[in-house]
Amino acid sequence: MPETKSQPPLLQRAKQVFSIEISALSRVRSRLGFSFQAAVTAMQHSVENGHKIITTGMGKSGHIAAKVAATLTSTGSPAVFLDCANAIHGDLGLLSEGDCVLLFSYSGSTEEIVRLVPLLKRPGVTLVALSGKAKSPLVEASDHHLDVSVKSEACPLNLAPTASTTAMLVMGDALAMALMQARGVTRELFASLHPGGAIGRALLLRVSDIMRTGSKMAALPTTATVLQAIEAMHKARSGASVLLTPRGTLAGIFTHGDFARNYSRHPDIGSKKVSLFMTKKPIIIRNTALAVEALNIFEKHNIDDLIVVDARRRPVGVVDAQDLTKHHLIK
Repeated sequence: MPETKSQPPLLQRAKQVFSIEISALSRVRSRLGFSFQAAVTAMQHSVENGHKIITTGMGKSGHIAAKVAATLTSTGSPAVFLDCANAIHGDLGLLSEGDCVLLFSYSGSTEEIVRLVPLLKRPGVTLVALSGKAKSPLVEASDHHLDVSVKSEACPLNLAPTASTTAMLVMGDALAMALMQARGVTRELFASLHPGGAIGRALLLRVSDIMRTGSKMAALPTTATVLQAIEAMHKARSGASVLLTPRGTLAGIFTHGDFARNYSRHPDIGSKKVSLFMTKKPIIIRNTALAVEALNIFEKHNIDDLIVVDARRRPVGVVDAQDLTKHHLIK
C-alpha cells in the first residue's frame, strides 16, 4: 500500500523510533577506536588461556548482558552471565583469575553494579565497562570503556531504555564477532556448537553424506542414446544422467529438462546419442565439500542436480535439490 503524506500517528511513531535508533548506532560506531581493540584483545587473552568471559548488568542492561554472553558462548568463546543480586550471595564463585568481565550499565552508577565492582577487581581480571557516562564510578574503576552514549532514547518521554540498550546490544555483538574473527573460529567449530539445528546440519554434513551413489546414480558412456539415458534416469529415480568418458572421467550431464527443451526440434531425439544434447561443462562439487557449499551452489545457479566428483574428477555421486529438503538443510 503506497504511503501518503498524512500517515497514522502510530506509524509515524514507529518510523521515528527506527530513525532515532539508527542515528544512535551511527554515532556509537563513529566513536569506535583503541578501547574497542583493547577490549577484544583482553577477551581473546582470557579465552585462549583457558579462562572465560563474564557479563553482568541490572534491569534492561542485564537482559542485554545475558544475550551477549549467549552469543559469545555460541560462537566459541565461553561466557557466563553473572546476576548482580546473587553475586554477593555466592555467585562470585564464578569469577577466577584471568577472566574478563563485561559490565553493562548506561549510567555507570547503578547501585548494584558499583557495589559489585570492588569485588571483581582481582589480580589478572580485566574489567570492560559498556556505559554511556564516561565520568562515572563504573568507568573510573574499569580497565577499558566502550562508549555507548546516545543523544536521546526512542521513548516519547525519553525515559524507557531503548536506543541505549540497542547501542549496548550492537556493541556486544560487535565484540563477539570481532573476537570470533580474532580467534579464527571455523565453520566446523561453529557447526559443532549448533548440532541440533539447520545450521549445524548444513555445516557438519559433507556432500558425501547426502549424495546419491550406486544404483541411485544414472551413469552412462557418451555413446549411449537419449532413450538409454532416460531409462537409466527412470531406473535410478533421478532427474539427471551422468555421462562418462572412456577413462571414467566426467564428460557431461543430461537432464529431464534437456530432453524437454530439445524434443520439439528433434522428435527422434530418443535414437540420437545423448552426447549431442548433454551439458559438457556441468557444475560440480567435491565429495569432501561441506553440504552447505552444495546448498549455496543450488541457490546461486538455480539448478536441480549437482554432480559430485573425487580428486581425479571421477563422478562418485549426484546431489538432487530434493535431497537438501530430506536432510532438513532447507525447508
